Amino acid sequence: MNSVRSIDKRSFSNQCHLSLLAFMLALSCLIFIQVGADESIRLSQADIEKLGKQYGAKAQRRLEIWQELLITLANESEQDKLEQVNDFFNQVRFLDDIKHWKKKDYWATPVEFLITNGGDCEDFSIAKYYTLKELGVPVEKMNLAYVKALEYNQAHMVLTYYPKQSAIPLVLDNINGTILPASKRPDLLHVYSFNGDKLWISKMGRRTTLVGTSDRLKPWVKLQSRIENKDINLR
Repeated sequence: MNSVRSIDKRSFSNQCHLSLLAFMLALSCLIFIQVGADESIRLSQADIEKLGKQYGAKAQRRLEIWQELLITLANESEQDKLEQVNDFFNQVRFLDDIKHWKKKDYWATPVEFLITNGGDCEDFSIAKYYTLKELGVPVEKMNLAYVKALEYNQAHMVLTYYPKQSAIPLVLDNINGTILPASKRPDLLHVYSFNGDKLWISKMGRRTTLVGTSDRLKPWVKLQSRIENKDINLR
């Protein structure tokens, strides 16, 4: 896979085009489903080989390394899991949804993200979330967080991790690859965050006001369904 690449202001100007206003409007899409119990991202060798025949040897190798990572990190500390999963996915190329998927907004599954070796901030965060979840990191410790990247004046998504419920969360980000407490990321203005169960208003990286369940978010509902059904939607 390619090494981590820096993102300049011009390439970031199109990043995470889902504006904060659009996100707030998405909250009105009240769709409720129960999160599937079989949202595993494990792939059999037969699955990987089949995908390799469809999408090429490089795509197959990325999937193999990902699945090997799940085995290697199984008994490691949560901190080691955070660092290695963050580093692994930050090697993937950043690509805007319009360019990559020909859609204004598309939330890719981790498999789609790795097969195509590209995605935007939502895809980085989603892949990290599901991989850490598969590694046994409790969902209660993680949030997908909508923030505003102040330096770029753009909406952005990161993964946050709470070592303890009352702790300041750590930020896993594809722009700044160093995992830092939210208090050490003054460049990010936290707005909303969610996980497999709940949806919060966020402030300074912390969950402040619970406003409902994350199943109210239409893109999140669709993503969970596609992961559960192992759907792959590629050009």
